[in-house]
Amino acid sequence: MSEHFNLQEHIAKGVERIVADTLKATLRDPRGSAFMVKFGAAAARATRRRLNLEGEGLHVPSFLIASITSACNLHCAGCYSRCNAATVDAEPVKQLSAEEWTAVFREAEDLGVSFILLAGGEPLLRRDVIEAAGNMKNLLFPIFTNGTYMDDAFFALLDRCRNLVPVLSIEGDREITDARRGAGVYDRLIAAMDRLHKKNLLYGASITVTTENIQRVTSPQFVEQLVKRGCKLVIFIEFVPVTEESRELAPGDGERACLLSATQSLRQAFPELIALAFPGDERADEGCMAAGRGFFHINSHGGAEPCPFSPYSDVNVLEAGVRGALKSPLFMALRDGGVLDNDHVGGCVLYEQRDTVEKLLGEEKA
Repeated sequence: MSEHFNLQEHIAKGVERIVADTLKATLRDPRGSAFMVKFGAAAARATRRRLNLEGEGLHVPSFLIASITSACNLHCAGCYSRCNAATVDAEPVKQLSAEEWTAVFREAEDLGVSFILLAGGEPLLRRDVIEAAGNMKNLLFPIFTNGTYMDDAFFALLDRCRNLVPVLSIEGDREITDARRGAGVYDRLIAAMDRLHKKNLLYGASITVTTENIQRVTSPQFVEQLVKRGCKLVIFIEFVPVTEESRELAPGDGERACLLSATQSLRQAFPELIALAFPGDERADEGCMAAGRGFFHINSHGGAEPCPFSPYSDVNVLEAGVRGALKSPLFMALRDGGVLDNDHVGGCVLYEQRDTVEKLLGEEKA
């Protein structure tokens, strides 16, 4: 890593930019803007807290990903969570309760985390957890949802708790979306987006980018339709192949370069839209941001994992807490051993280096 690269400063500026962009995106919504002003102040305090802990030898990321359930009503083609058996059709067992998740979120807030991404499975199946999150006004909770459980009660919750921001998963047009997610899903997504727009609620869209849909979903025409429906955030997520059969869907270096260029162009074309690419150009960030470097993942049972795409854990937050998870031997080995800095073919270094991750975990348990 370059001696001139300050990771904590890099992340802090990134958080400030996200808050500023989000505030700009909500200027036509006085209630949303009022919340973002308060959240911006809370995020600044969180940044100072992280910097103080950095000086004490504890690196705290500003982002946390929490998969609050292993249940889902859809069977999306190529779903990494189902391929890793993290999402199943059986009734979930031994998952964290709403009270336990609340304790995790509170500790994360105390350490300086500002953003907690709620995922699954389908997170809206855990309405109890989401309602608890809504009461934590110093944290912003993007909720990555398939959009099929957005009922009247959920819309009322969003209106009451502006720190809850639904991010709807869509693959492109009706044909592409329904082919991956199931018949009728696209129409339900569009209906939800239109209702969010009518109620002046902040929301985003999550788009899994593959070699098949990249040209369509990064086109100004497609994104313009989302913007007209009130979408303020678009996150392009590179498809990560968790099976060898799906490798041809993973963007290569050429597609990744096109995605980066398209994202930059979209920011200029739609200045009120927050356009992000994940994992984006990791080389520019001097390595993968997983394993607590920029974020980490907690699965539905409390296991702390480097990333949702790297489902390996050596510590549980129920026993070690968030602070203990950040000091996980596996996380420290990944960060200090240079694994996150390694060059790789696709968008996910930990997928490419999964044999190394498994070896590190095996050595620790031996």
